[in-house]
Amino acid sequence: MVSSFLTHSSSSAGRLSSDCRFMQLSPETLQLVADFFKVLSESSRLQIMCALKAGPKNVSEIIEATGLGQANVSKHLKILAQAGVVTRQQQGVCVYYQIANAFVFDLCELVCNSLSVQVQRQSEKIAGLEAFRQPSV
Repeated sequence: MVSSFLTHSSSSAGRLSSDCRFMQLSPETLQLVADFFKVLSESSRLQIMCALKAGPKNVSEIIEATGLGQANVSKHLKILAQAGVVTRQQQGVCVYYQIANAFVFDLCELVCNSLSVQVQRQSEKIAGLEAFRQPSV
């Protein structure tokens, strides 16, 4: 789980403490982690992953599910396959793609939950400013 990697020091919130497991990784290994997150940083790739959540699909089915163009889907599938996020399997003249490891959906859910909390907090702060709003004339 993400929290097992990132442990914050109670004395200095926001600063990683010495027990952060990322501190034990070499810069090269950290770059691999960063590269993996870069793969997930493109909305079209996230759309493709969502299309594949229900099971394997060929390029035509992915295009239909996402509304993305053929060249765009093919480009992103190649990137996802190179990163090990999806696998491809030839079946006759068709190639079917599927999610290699469903943990990516757990990761996306963690991010979405965190963003939801951030947006809620921001909304509460903005609502607190309503008292300063000047009435329109």
